[in-house]
Amino acid sequence: MTRANDELSNAAVAAEAPVASGESLAEGSAPIAATTRTGARAQAPVRVGMLGCGVVGTGILRLLRDNAGTIEGRLGAPIEVVGIAVRDPSRLRGDIVPAGIVTTDALALAIREDVDVVVEVMGGLEPAGTYVRAAIAAGKHVVTANKALLAEEGDALLESAEARGVDLYFEAAVAGGIPVIRVLREGLASDRVIALRGIVNGTSNYVLSRMQHEGLDFEVVLRAAQEAGYAEADPFLDVSGGDAAHKLAILATLAYGARVHPSQIAKEGIDVVGAVDMRYARRFGFVIKPLAVARPSTWAGEEALDLRVHPALVKESSVLASIGGALNAVFIEGAMLGPCLMSGPGAGALPTAMSVVSDIVDVGRNMLVDAHARVPTRAFRGESLVPMRVRPAAEHRCRWYLRFGVSDQAGVLSRIAGVLGGFDVSIEQMVQEGGRGGSDDRATLVMLTHEAREGDVREALSEIARLAYCHEPPRALRVEEDA
Repeated sequence: MTRANDELSNAAVAAEAPVASGESLAEGSAPIAATTRTGARAQAPVRVGMLGCGVVGTGILRLLRDNAGTIEGRLGAPIEVVGIAVRDPSRLRGDIVPAGIVTTDALALAIREDVDVVVEVMGGLEPAGTYVRAAIAAGKHVVTANKALLAEEGDALLESAEARGVDLYFEAAVAGGIPVIRVLREGLASDRVIALRGIVNGTSNYVLSRMQHEGLDFEVVLRAAQEAGYAEADPFLDVSGGDAAHKLAILATLAYGARVHPSQIAKEGIDVVGAVDMRYARRFGFVIKPLAVARPSTWAGEEALDLRVHPALVKESSVLASIGGALNAVFIEGAMLGPCLMSGPGAGALPTAMSVVSDIVDVGRNMLVDAHARVPTRAFRGESLVPMRVRPAAEHRCRWYLRFGVSDQAGVLSRIAGVLGGFDVSIEQMVQEGGRGGSDDRATLVMLTHEAREGDVREALSEIARLAYCHEPPRALRVEEDA
């Protein structure tokens, strides 16, 4: 549904003043709306139906209330929330949510006649996917923060939106408050992306940062992160790399015009990292960070993408090494631009709400001039997107950090070095600790290798793990150069 810029200036515009902090609205109260600026020509509001009202949804309402004048000045019209769909209205915060516009029928709200933009902040594949598809079919513009839905079904949803002539925006789906989607979609429209490396999961970065600074093991820090609210009760998607893979699939499409599914992305979780690895990494001049990497490559003589999510050693002097706590960062190298770093909060009510509302403003601007899809949502026109191949992880070449727990016996080092050499893996540096005699006959061997093929490294480690004097599974972490 579109409305041209010459819509009657005396159209119904809610004149309800912004709600003061702590003030509650009673049943039947007016929708949340920005008041028309003094002296400005009245403009019909952009009417929003919101699906979900948890942490992010509440942040959206607060931002629309507190920044109403600024938003209207930038957009040229007020934004009015005309409906909010939730599962349990009793859990809503009474001081920010008008009870009179709350419903439990999300599907009805998604297709309602008086809604211009559907804002989906429910999360998950279903029922959110059903509501988004219904909204698009009904001619509604959609703004979403749902990275999982976009990564799994983004192609189909975006093609449906293009066919229907409506906008589907998703800045908040990747890196929260960092405007990386806009940069890739618009700011770098004239450039080629040589490489993209990012820390795009705040939970993983928080855990590894505390492990680095406090010398604590993974399980200890993860429990503390859950207690502090930095990690979910079920943190699997975050710590396994799944969340970052969803985001990388979206970023790869925007950066390279490729159709990418998360299942194509090689991923490894941060649970393979121990406090001891942090200590040895620092000894070699590195820190360990949870990275998402995308860059053009070749495989079997064809163009391909190198796509990976995993913890990696980065130099202490690198730009990503200093990104600590729950912060996110995306480091882009453009062929013409060169290196560019964006960093900021990757989650949280207000940073994420800021990205959502900015998308609403963009959609509203398109509505006011009837110019939907002027900028391709995926940065590339649909007909230009290609199903590019993804290079197998086994073909990746880099330096490696290797750690072995072994018996302190003569010949152990030479045997391990021999196995590595047999798979064309050569040692650059090595440290040995422990096993100085007495009752403890165990030692730790830590190595940095020269560049080696991942498939060869994995085969060598599999053979070493079967040796009788190897007391624990070998650890292997990639070294990411120029991060």
